[in-house]
Amino acid sequence: MAVAAAALVLGIVTTGLMAASGGAFHRTAPASWRARSEPCAAPAATGSAVDVTVWDMGRMMRGPNRPAPDDGLPGWHGMGMMRLVARPATVQAGQVTVRVVNAGALTHEVIVLPLPAGRAAGERAIGSDGRVSEAGSLGEASRTCGSGAGEGVASGAASWTTVTLRPGRYELLCNVPGHYAAGMYAELDVRR
Repeated sequence: MAVAAAALVLGIVTTGLMAASGGAFHRTAPASWRARSEPCAAPAATGSAVDVTVWDMGRMMRGPNRPAPDDGLPGWHGMGMMRLVARPATVQAGQVTVRVVNAGALTHEVIVLPLPAGRAAGERAIGSDGRVSEAGSLGEASRTCGSGAGEGVASGAASWTTVTLRPGRYELLCNVPGHYAAGMYAELDVRR
């Protein structure tokens, strides 16, 4: 009983620290993440670069004393314990290399989609499969240690894609079932 209580307190403290640190967590950690994924670090950018970090609470989200909810999806996704952060949030139009580092324990991906006028990131309709429509996708970084589409970016690894973006608003998102609903999206603004 004491072990379960300690694990719960640790989970709450960790979640609070991640939420409170926000950008500071992202600014201080990438060097250590790059060291973890050095064998497959993303190449130099073609045009502008957007560095995306994806992470999750991983093994803390589930355990023998905390079974998954009966939603058919792995993990406790609906609790918002996943994040996708893109830096910078604004780039110049033209070629943009989206470089992804997976700092979580689960497999992730990043899809580049135009953001419809009047809509904010995180407002897409989620299907019964826990995913959003990828219609109109401009690119995907989901190949572990490689460029383009694949089977997902493994924990500790990198992936990248280079796309040509016109001025406008775009959404970067993870479309692994349940991850978008858990908060894995960010807006990218492209200026002239």
